Amino acid sequence: MQSRMQNPAVVLSDAMPAIQSLIKAVHSGGMDAQTLELVHLRVSQINGCSACVDGGAKSARKAGVSDERLATVAAWREAPYFSEAERAALAFAEAATRLADRPDAVSDEVWDTTATHFDEKQMAALVLMVGVTNLFNRLNASTRQIAGAWG
Repeated sequence: MQSRMQNPAVVLSDAMPAIQSLIKAVHSGGMDAQTLELVHLRVSQINGCSACVDGGAKSARKAGVSDERLATVAAWREAPYFSEAERAALAFAEAATRLADRPDAVSDEVWDTTATHFDEKQMAALVLMVGVTNLFNRLNASTRQIAGAWG
């Protein structure tokens, strides 16, 4: 496999610092780092972004996510390794990523369940993590960035 081009956020050098600032803001929102990493990984799996799945698994390990949780995040509903708060975040992440799958992409039920586990600042971090992950997935998948090429 070969990339079609360098990552667009690298080509347009002003883009990467802006994206990195957004990621820094996400991590300042008070949400548990492991939950954020699980959300990033699940969104990247849904979008089929191999570079982000690879990088996300590595980042999740660094954040302390166990091998059992990494191996089963794609089947989180059936796996016993996730807390109720993590399940709510993953359900939200899936809904907010698969916007066209249903008329009410993020239903009140999904939102309200998630909001019972996280305060407004944490919810903002979650929404932004899903958004920035979807951004990276679209940049990397459309330009065929290579898994593992970034280290």
